[in-house]
Amino acid sequence: MRLVALIVALAGCLVASPGHAGIDVVFGNTVVSRYADGGWVKHWFNRDGSYLARFSDGRELRARWVVSGDRVCLNHMQPSMIISRFCTPVIQAAVGETWQSRDPLGRRVQNVLIAGRPDEVSVSGNR
Repeated sequence: MRLVALIVALAGCLVASPGHAGIDVVFGNTVVSRYADGGWVKHWFNRDGSYLARFSDGRELRARWVVSGDRVCLNHMQPSMIISRFCTPVIQAAVGETWQSRDPLGRRVQNVLIAGRPDEVSVSGNR
């Protein structure tokens, strides 16, 4: 369950619908979520709808993302999760900006959008 919570905590933190200004800021950059216990997750969103998350313990999660109205949704998660789809409200941020949020279990997360994609592996072509 923690894996799902970490992923969905940021799924909608940066992706904007095509009508929103600044959608390009998420592509080519990295969202990092930090938890109070020292754990972190790096999130990468691609224009083709592919998504990758890498956890501090080495695990990875791949999914597809879509914008639906004012929400962004992750689906087709691999490895398979208890839930097959999760949606969260769209929030915009700029490179260098930090913000607090909560994951689906109510835990606080400190997020930051960093320039570039350090440590990323290719996420294109998954599904």
